[in-house]
Amino acid sequence: MRKRRFLSFILLFCLCAGWFLADSAPVHAAGFETGIDTYSQSYLLINLDTGTLVSEKDPDKKMEPASITKVMTYIVAYEQIRDVEGTVITIPQQVEDDLLGTGSSMSGVLVGEKLTALQLLNMMMVPSGNDAALTFAYYVGDGDPQKFVNLMNEKAAELGCENTHFMNPHGLHDENHYTTARDLAVITQYAMNLPYFSEITDQVTYTLPATNLSEARTVYTTNRMLDQNADGGEYYYPYTKGIKTGSHDQAGYCLVSTAVQGGYSYLCVALGAPSVDADGNSISKHGEMIDSKALYQWAFENLELKTLVKTGEAKGEVKVDFAWNTDSMLVAAEEGYSAIMPSSVEDSSILYTVDLPESVEAPIKKGEVLGTLTMQYADQTLATVNLVATESVERSELLHTLDIGRDILSSNWFVSIIAIVIFLLLLYVVLALLYNRKKKRMRSMRRYHDEPVSGRRNPPGQPRR
Repeated sequence: MRKRRFLSFILLFCLCAGWFLADSAPVHAAGFETGIDTYSQSYLLINLDTGTLVSEKDPDKKMEPASITKVMTYIVAYEQIRDVEGTVITIPQQVEDDLLGTGSSMSGVLVGEKLTALQLLNMMMVPSGNDAALTFAYYVGDGDPQKFVNLMNEKAAELGCENTHFMNPHGLHDENHYTTARDLAVITQYAMNLPYFSEITDQVTYTLPATNLSEARTVYTTNRMLDQNADGGEYYYPYTKGIKTGSHDQAGYCLVSTAVQGGYSYLCVALGAPSVDADGNSISKHGEMIDSKALYQWAFENLELKTLVKTGEAKGEVKVDFAWNTDSMLVAAEEGYSAIMPSSVEDSSILYTVDLPESVEAPIKKGEVLGTLTMQYADQTLATVNLVATESVERSELLHTLDIGRDILSSNWFVSIIAIVIFLLLLYVVLALLYNRKKKRMRSMRRYHDEPVSGRRNPPGQPRR
């Protein structure tokens, strides 16, 4: 009985320990070589269809943007006023006073003239009117242009432009007035999503209707890439769509523009093309427009959109554990990916890297992310997309339970428990043998004491002592 109780205790200990231990066990940059020597100190060419950075030159160099500043002025003015068609603004005297003697580009609005905010936006962006820009600053800033400039800097920070700081709404020279080609690309793309912006900046001319002080009058764009009549069409590029020019001696010639051809769209920011020579003489050649035109032509002639992976396209296979009828399953791209690449690039030049575990455990739901697919070209990572299960797989509870049992039996803690059990059993056997030996010895001694001493006899009729 004692042996049975001891063995039952050992078995119960193993089972409890086993259950306790089981429960506690444990995303585009490409940067293609164009071969183009540029006049611009800094530039950035982006494919707008994919967001791919196609080509760049010192895109994070801090530069004065000159009148390209007005892109941010447009953003702040539009977002602060909202009803640009119904809001009427009167040109204040301070605008004329502040700009007197600065050599500013002017739209020709008159002090006391009343324009709608939408008309004033046209006068600011088409002929690059500093007077129109400063009028917005006085209006939105309630007579304090600095409040408007503060809003410009707040918006730049909101857009993530860490290398941008504005000192005025028009872009006149100031050492603390700067941005970068990369930041301007961000600012411009944001502005392109605002109403009227693209339509206004793509105009060659704008006719301001008659106002309280003037008959109707027409102003002309400063963007020679839009106007085939400017400079004999030297800079004209028929696929150009806007956006804004800028220039002064310290900033040089600057331009942010877009171009659309054959279903492809690009944005180019070109900053710091020389506008004066070493002697301070004005340079008439607009290098920023020459650069932009050359970059657009190269892109349209040499690049195309290549589909590297389609949505749902199988791109690998993975082993499945604990499924009764499924040993493995295909994984597919969760989403497709297309990239702007040179037309000459062969499909074999694209490196596809599949990252999957050796196996996955059922249950698995269709569409569940199981790994990733990374695409590379010329040592540059183009994109990484998720790889997902192409089907749902139920778990076999029998296989899962057997696997748990196998893990338990092969685990270190189970081996340790078995060793303890064997030790306790051996100890029990040893103790039992010692106990039996002692018990036999006691019986022998008792038997010895019960036998009569040699030579002595009890009298007849008396029992033995």
